[in-house]
Amino acid sequence: MLEDLDAIDRHLLQLLQQDASRPTAELAESVGLSQAPCWRRIQRLKESGILQKQVYLVDRRKIGLNAQVYALVKLTAHARANLAAFEEAIREFPEVQDCYVLLGSVDFILRIVTRDIESYEQFFLKRLALIPGIQEVNSMVALSEIKHTLELPIERLAS
Repeated sequence: MLEDLDAIDRHLLQLLQQDASRPTAELAESVGLSQAPCWRRIQRLKESGILQKQVYLVDRRKIGLNAQVYALVKLTAHARANLAAFEEAIREFPEVQDCYVLLGSVDFILRIVTRDIESYEQFFLKRLALIPGIQEVNSMVALSEIKHTLELPIERLAS
């Protein structure tokens, strides 16, 4: 699909990542198209699955989710045979914002948000640690945020 993206598509993607609520007329003007062709391009990007959904981003700190914890999870050798059970359990925890399978000495990394460290402790003891097959969890608390973005480096696709 990358080869199907021209400079206008890439520009549209950049603009939509910054603010998906912009009117089509404004987007069209920014990319040098009239409104109808711009709208058709956006629809094509949606239909292809490149644009997946439109959401508002909520500032977690402004709603009281002040703790962000990264947990490195290692499963027992037996549990590795049943990764699906762990993955299914993790999907049920709204505190877990991201979960990735890793290569190396640990199996997963989780990004978890809670009100505070005490809330994380309760989440850990009453939910995460009770998942069968966990051998070890190393938790790291993020002290401050240097950079956080959901914008992909679209401009790098052209080079």
